[in-house]
Amino acid sequence: MKGLVFAMGVAALGCAAVTPASADFAVVKFKDTGYCRAWYDHTAKPWGTAQVLWVKVNTWDTAQTKGGYAMKHKWCKGWDK
Repeated sequence: MKGLVFAMGVAALGCAAVTPASADFAVVKFKDTGYCRAWYDHTAKPWGTAQVLWVKVNTWDTAQTKGGYAMKHKWCKGWDK
């Protein structure tokens, strides 16, 4: 019985180690300047943001692409990297 419990514990730890960490990003617009930028944490908005344009973007590169889309449609005055 102890061996079975030990094997289940090892299997659970193995599954947890294999699961990739998810870091979600957001694209935010600052109200004082009108500039937008990709933000590293979608749950906490930075000070001075007027709105969040996209939430839970999977990668930093995708957030940068969404920023280019926002600039093209004149939602932002500029893009901070």
